[in-house]
Amino acid sequence: MSEPDPQLFDKIVNLSKRRGFVFQSAEIYGGFRSTYDYGPLGVLLLRNVKDAWWRSMVQLRHDVVGLDASILSPPQVWEASGHLTNFSDPLVDCTTCNSRHRLDKLADPEVCPSCGTRGSLTEAREFNLMFRTHAGPVTETAAEVYLRPETAQGMFINFANVLHTSRKKPPFGIAQIGKSFRNEITPGNFVFRTREFEQMEMEFFVPPDEADEWYDYWCRTRMEWYLDLGMPADQLRLRPHDADELSHYSSATSDVEFLFPWGWDELEGIANRGDYDLTQHAEASGEKLDSFDQASGERYTPHVIEPAAGATRTAMAFLMAAYAEETVDDDTRTVLRLDPRIAPYKVAVLPLSKKDTLTPTAHEVFDRIKGRWMADYDETQSIGKRYARQDEVGTPYCVTVDFDTLDDRAVTVRDRDSRAQDRVSLDKLDTYLSDRLD
Repeated sequence: MSEPDPQLFDKIVNLSKRRGFVFQSAEIYGGFRSTYDYGPLGVLLLRNVKDAWWRSMVQLRHDVVGLDASILSPPQVWEASGHLTNFSDPLVDCTTCNSRHRLDKLADPEVCPSCGTRGSLTEAREFNLMFRTHAGPVTETAAEVYLRPETAQGMFINFANVLHTSRKKPPFGIAQIGKSFRNEITPGNFVFRTREFEQMEMEFFVPPDEADEWYDYWCRTRMEWYLDLGMPADQLRLRPHDADELSHYSSATSDVEFLFPWGWDELEGIANRGDYDLTQHAEASGEKLDSFDQASGERYTPHVIEPAAGATRTAMAFLMAAYAEETVDDDTRTVLRLDPRIAPYKVAVLPLSKKDTLTPTAHEVFDRIKGRWMADYDETQSIGKRYARQDEVGTPYCVTVDFDTLDDRAVTVRDRDSRAQDRVSLDKLDTYLSDRLD
């Protein structure tokens, strides 16, 4: 089993800023705590992670459909779900340094972790994590609404709509990717815990007597997804929750955990939520949220298995898992060994020189590639430095256009991981890349 690498955290934060993965939000105004902007490479990585999830959860399945529900919701939704009363963390204040902390995250509940003073923490009080705002032009008369703290409730309240329009029947799922908002007391660890984040969630509705079987299935399936995309097995584990950790509605929950620089922490939770959510919303709304079993002639409320992953923290975990340093010719090479499916750029086109004699052919090669794969075009600095730059951002293949290309109509293709180079004719380039990227 691997051990945490505390130095990796600073390396990833520095790489993210230097290469355009993640920027501090509002940085020119001093930054806005716990909010981040995804730069040119970060937005591609994050999109590829989400696309890989959607492909496996929706596109390749016949029993899961998609949804994109509203971010703003009326209080009735969150009252029925229990969020208005139960969605809170225990907050304590330090009377010495005025810092605030989550009581359940303190190593010693008697000592302030900021100033080290013992006995300075106040009694814990519950702090609701939901963001509240108003819908309407005048605050005094506007309707009170909430930013969703999770995407799940939009799928529960649309259960009947999806059931009838998709002509599905349990077991079937509804999947969604979208922003959620939580007013965290102590956000931190870069993009791991922020107040604005993106989730990849699926609610899988099953007959009650099949819930345990499907729970086991989704625990296995979700672990396999991370492994298939290149997460090292010794940096990944599935941890079942102890009885005292379970939510009041959950009969079983397991977390997919990654070995971050600070230790094991959650990437995704898979929960057997029972029939709690559909029952709560049916009672609160007066609408039927059940299913009819034609074989038995009975109606029942489905149970729900929920795999819920954080897209932003998963993207960061893939960065950390892929990061490597190695010595090449007495120099240290930094490389991101990202699976090609999630690498920001799949190919980089690099003319050996900026001379006008090479530029038209280099553009021709780029035009051939760009319609099929996300590609970069770079003609500045030496070819060695450009290779190093592409290694550091995880580009699997570099295509170099040199002066021989003008005569033999062939290019040099360099592999990121092995640094091996092949001479490939232009008429076979698509096939060569397709065999390795697709």
